[in-house]
Amino acid sequence: MERVIIDGNSLTVEDVVNVARNNYSVEISNEAKERINKSRALIDDMVKAEKVQYGITTGFGKFSDVVISKKETRTLQRNLIISHACGVGDPLDIEIVRTIMLLRINALSKGYSGIRLSTIETLIKMLNKKVHPVIPEKGSLGASGDLAPLSHMVLVLMGEGEAFYEGERLVGKEALKRAGIEPVELVEKEGLALINGTQVMTAIAALAIYDSLNLSKTADIVSAMTFEALRGIITAFDNKIGMVRPHKGSINTMENMARLTRYSELITEQGELKVQDAYTLRCIPQIHGAGKDSIEYIKGVIDIEINSATDNPLIFPDDGEIISGGNFHGQPLALVMDFLGIALSEFANVSERRLERLVNYQLNDLPPFLTEQGGLNSGFMIAQYSAASLVSENKVLAHPASVDSIPSSANQEDHVSMGTIAARKAREILKNVQRVLAIELLAAAQALEYRKEGKRGEGVDEAYKLVRSIVPPLKEDRIMYIDINKCVELIITNRVVEVVEDKIGVLK
Repeated sequence: MERVIIDGNSLTVEDVVNVARNNYSVEISNEAKERINKSRALIDDMVKAEKVQYGITTGFGKFSDVVISKKETRTLQRNLIISHACGVGDPLDIEIVRTIMLLRINALSKGYSGIRLSTIETLIKMLNKKVHPVIPEKGSLGASGDLAPLSHMVLVLMGEGEAFYEGERLVGKEALKRAGIEPVELVEKEGLALINGTQVMTAIAALAIYDSLNLSKTADIVSAMTFEALRGIITAFDNKIGMVRPHKGSINTMENMARLTRYSELITEQGELKVQDAYTLRCIPQIHGAGKDSIEYIKGVIDIEINSATDNPLIFPDDGEIISGGNFHGQPLALVMDFLGIALSEFANVSERRLERLVNYQLNDLPPFLTEQGGLNSGFMIAQYSAASLVSENKVLAHPASVDSIPSSANQEDHVSMGTIAARKAREILKNVQRVLAIELLAAAQALEYRKEGKRGEGVDEAYKLVRSIVPPLKEDRIMYIDINKCVELIITNRVVEVVEDKIGVLK
């Protein structure tokens, strides 16, 4: 079985995807084990000396001034978990739950959390044996970490709560029993170490950014199909234009469009059929490119976050210090997830406008709504409605969550990030964009049926043939959602990009 070695410092988004979706197993490096044990030794010494330290021998939040006796410190950790497990809503998808577990393991492996190695190893067993806690999607403010949802993860570790195991939803104790895993009794600091972090919002963000990188390539492929169907002017993508405004994403998109349309006899030069294209064609590099640059920036933030220690207090065994700070605050993720939602929305906005240019006979020389017997048949008329609906929904979802803050814990926690809401919204926008692009993909393939005057570009032809391998041309009206869903699946599984890249090489 393929595996990922965890050391707390070198996890990649690709590793995350392999564990979340391809069920790679996880192991901790020997160096990480040494750091974990060293950090735990400092906690044990502090507890033995009965020193007052936040979250270890005190209450939490506004109760941080309440000192807990030595004999009650383990009860404190259990009470923390069961009282904080207040999540509501539908369960998060299994791939997100697996990512949450992975990221928490990685953060704890840095050796700044004071948790026992045996506790982390039990969490690893749960992940490797596919004991997936039922984690409600709502309930996090994204500031004292993702307290509520992470508590649901820890409930199962303790033999409480619920988990999915081998297709069944079971009580946590039974799920662990069937998997041959002993539940954990938490000791000092462990409950806090397990739930005080940004791993839920980061898990959603990591998967979303991976899909967004692929989506940006898909957008180029789909737009190239539309570009050829509408006899677009390739002159607008001349590299000299890119060089005088050298945004990386824009230049990369110009290069992609040139490669996708290589050998095309459908594209035109400036002045050949028309002087200029509308913005949704002419400005594809500038619009898509800005989105790509945004995604790259956001990925950089996520790369840092998935390898960070985000709980509180943090243990620095080399210095013999335990320091209370604010690394649990989700603001870095909140802002970029709002940014991602906005950037992704624009891919759908321009896609829907290209779709309109395909179906609107007043804007092209194609049959109205891409059907030859208009009136008797509606063709792609309502497909554009659906795309417009998704685009409009995205405009609502793209409103930033990070500008909101509701104080909690009797105003001790008086600024919160709402980062988990921002991440969830970005993921929902991503799904909508995938569907809008799928509708354009389907319509562009239909439009190309009416372009017999020349051969298609090298990359465009591969995408066209892929669509036609699962959806025949539309000759008369049929149930459209079936065709749309087939194209959605091509995009979600990244099949469109894979097939095209196999032919023309890796896109940027």
